[in-house]
Amino acid sequence: MPKQLMKGNEAVVRGAILAGCRAFFGYPITPASEIAETAALLMPEVGGVFIQAESEVAAINMLFGAASGGVRAMTASSSPGISLMQEGVSYAAGAELPMVIVDIMRGGPGLGNIAPEQGDYYQVVKGGGHGNYKVIVLAPNSVQEMCDLTYLAFDLAEKYRNPVYVLADGFIGQMVEPVEFPEPKLPQIDKTWCVDGTAETRHNLITSIYLAPEELEQHNLRLKEKYERIKREEVRYEAYKVDDAELVLVGYGIVSRILKSVVDIMRGDGYKVGLLRPITLFPFPDEKIREIAKTAQVFLVVELSTGQMVDDVKLALNGMREVKFYGRCGGMVPSAEEIIEQVKSIFEELEKEIEHQK
Repeated sequence: MPKQLMKGNEAVVRGAILAGCRAFFGYPITPASEIAETAALLMPEVGGVFIQAESEVAAINMLFGAASGGVRAMTASSSPGISLMQEGVSYAAGAELPMVIVDIMRGGPGLGNIAPEQGDYYQVVKGGGHGNYKVIVLAPNSVQEMCDLTYLAFDLAEKYRNPVYVLADGFIGQMVEPVEFPEPKLPQIDKTWCVDGTAETRHNLITSIYLAPEELEQHNLRLKEKYERIKREEVRYEAYKVDDAELVLVGYGIVSRILKSVVDIMRGDGYKVGLLRPITLFPFPDEKIREIAKTAQVFLVVELSTGQMVDDVKLALNGMREVKFYGRCGGMVPSAEEIIEQVKSIFEELEKEIEHQK
């Protein structure tokens, strides 16, 4: 299949359909609206279902129902809409339902604006709903990855019977790039656990309620074991020129593309700079960060926020190395020149420390 030029939001739906997704429930919101629009156009063409719900709360509960029937299904929204879905996500995680949720982040808090931001990290990665649950979070940095990681998300959701997020900033959702599509697949419904109205699934029960404290504790502990398995088996990242790096930049989404340019520019000027891009935000690449810290002297985390992912980098390092932060928010995106100035300033500090130690 030849490459096609399209928006990131469109690539999400194409990847979902090629992965066998046949149901979309959503409510339009900028800068994610093209996802619903594309799903409305394409789902009927493949025999799928598109429903524009009356709200984001309705959409996530429709998704709960479709997932209970073993259907590959998804929803998409942007930051305020994702906030409204949090109770439903907690219920889905508690009921161990496979589903895919796409969040195209915009400025906040509150209504904020429709410009790109990365302020949903806490809400999505840490679980914005109630209870002891985790969701797998994939963070694309290109239109191609919007397609590929959505495609992957459905497999991960079913493998672990767990909600999976595709978390992208508004830039990645709105930008236009060529996409090469993966092969289509039509997964078989797993009738061993779902409820699809047939006699063979009549005995199954989809629930997240365990009234006996002993039962609920065991359920939570079993979920915890699943999350530990995910942490062992599903970590994904891109490590760029980190082997001899003295300073390592850390960023995801559109920021990581800027940081990669910074690495190339600074390498050309003789600075030993590398990049670690988390592709999975949960599970987070803690071990890789600690491995890099054996040779790197300092880490600089750059985000479109006032600082959220930086906490996970600090937790991973646990004081092994200094972690610095640079952020822009409200829809402002740092230029390569801004970050270069930050990097040069850090190297100057390192040189002064070396001189002081002498």
